Amino acid sequence: MNYLGHAFLSFNDPEILTGNMIADHVKGKLALSNFPERVSEGIVLHRKIDSFTDEHPASQRAKILFRQDYGLYAGAIIDSLYDHFLANDPKCFSSEKTLFDFSIDVYQKLDDNKDAFPQKFAQYFSYMKEHNWLYNYRTLQGMKRSLEGLYKRAKYMPVPDKAYEIFVGHYHQLAQCYYEFIDDVLRFVKVQLSH
Repeated sequence: MNYLGHAFLSFNDPEILTGNMIADHVKGKLALSNFPERVSEGIVLHRKIDSFTDEHPASQRAKILFRQDYGLYAGAIIDSLYDHFLANDPKCFSSEKTLFDFSIDVYQKLDDNKDAFPQKFAQYFSYMKEHNWLYNYRTLQGMKRSLEGLYKRAKYMPVPDKAYEIFVGHYHQLAQCYYEFIDDVLRFVKVQLSH
């Protein structure tokens, strides 16, 4: 799951959300002690979600489509694509307005906790908000931009044009992988948060 997925799987808890969103920029266990307890829990939750997503049989199948051209970046591509299917999943967002309102609420919660932002996340958060990344995962054009953003942030990833072609060409197959995965990850996260 990418930003939308991690935001959705925070279940409206502002500190869990903050940790979940900044986690990719927090390295090593020692760094966790620099954050409030609930933010640290969100960081740990993010890592557990990433592992669960990566190891899920549906994700493993989806990654095969991208592995030849993108190698180890296949997983990161699938994370982004899952956000597209989540944004369009009527069980999670009943309408475009629901998704839009959710995205605005996420940015507000993050703004309220910006003291916890690592420098790198702080640098692009205003851009994320201004261009409403969370909402724009829903469109094909938004996904094209998302894959281009991944390419800019990744050191050795090949250009994303082929990834976009594979996404569009195997759309229904990838959607099926998402639908096999989403209920499992929702159950998994609810169990994690209940501990």
